[in-house]
Amino acid sequence: MDDVFSLHLLSPMLIANEQPAFNDANYIYELKLDGTRCLAYLDKDTRLFNKRKLEITKQFPELSKLHTMVKHRCVLDGELFVYHHDHVDFFASQRRSLTKDPFKIRLAASQMPASFTAFDILYDDNCLVNEEPLMQRKLRLAKIIKAENERFSISRYIEENGIALFQLTTQKQLEGIVAKRKDSTYTFAKRTKDWIKCKNWEEDDFVICGYIEKEKGILSYVLGQYQNDRLIYKGHVTMGATQKFLHSYPLEKGSCPFDTIPEGNKQAVWLKPRLVAIVSYMEKNTNGGLRQPVCRGIRDDKDPKACSEKK
Repeated sequence: MDDVFSLHLLSPMLIANEQPAFNDANYIYELKLDGTRCLAYLDKDTRLFNKRKLEITKQFPELSKLHTMVKHRCVLDGELFVYHHDHVDFFASQRRSLTKDPFKIRLAASQMPASFTAFDILYDDNCLVNEEPLMQRKLRLAKIIKAENERFSISRYIEENGIALFQLTTQKQLEGIVAKRKDSTYTFAKRTKDWIKCKNWEEDDFVICGYIEKEKGILSYVLGQYQNDRLIYKGHVTMGATQKFLHSYPLEKGSCPFDTIPEGNKQAVWLKPRLVAIVSYMEKNTNGGLRQPVCRGIRDDKDPKACSEKK
């Protein structure tokens, strides 16, 4: 059992289902923090690993003392996130996870420090506890914590009233909630239907400017929106971007409609900008690209030139 801890062998359980928010007395509901999923191995020091088992401890020096906040050796599952300008900034934690330069890491840690919120305990002292039901693990988690502060906390939850909590996340422009069955065990490295995510999505219309053929017949639509009379590149959508959607409409090949061919699009098949895609997404990054975009369909009731960026 000691090898499980010392060799950092654990992999987090993942969520299989997404659906609209609901109420159910058999579930608890937690905020879905928009950061980096992380397992924290806490003993005489702090070791942080993302869900791909890559260590990211050095990228977050401000979290190096998490082990002093617990009573004894444990492995906690939680979310590492950066709170900036009154909201959780996913891109800030993502950038930091990929940063190697020590100076840039120290600068980011001082200017935009990260925090860790634990929502589960997998290993307590010298014992795996993943076979215990969720509510029992929640009690373990609460008992092992010595203190909380701005860098370290336990996830709070409510029972039964998932819709009300989800509505609050919509008002506060948060990512959404996670519903978890009270009697669920924790299965390492598996997608579970016992945990359900309910996410807030934005939706907008984009001009399909071309497509890139992926493996196994999958397409990636090249998206744009108008700024006055110019088409501005807005990235790609692959999820839901099927050949069936596209080839249900008459296609007319053309040339690249942007001022220059965007990076990574040299293999694109360019189309005349006549089709409009409905795309849902979590948020836009600083370059205007879309995070987790999903194509919901193609609409033929809108002039492509009416597709302009939301203010």
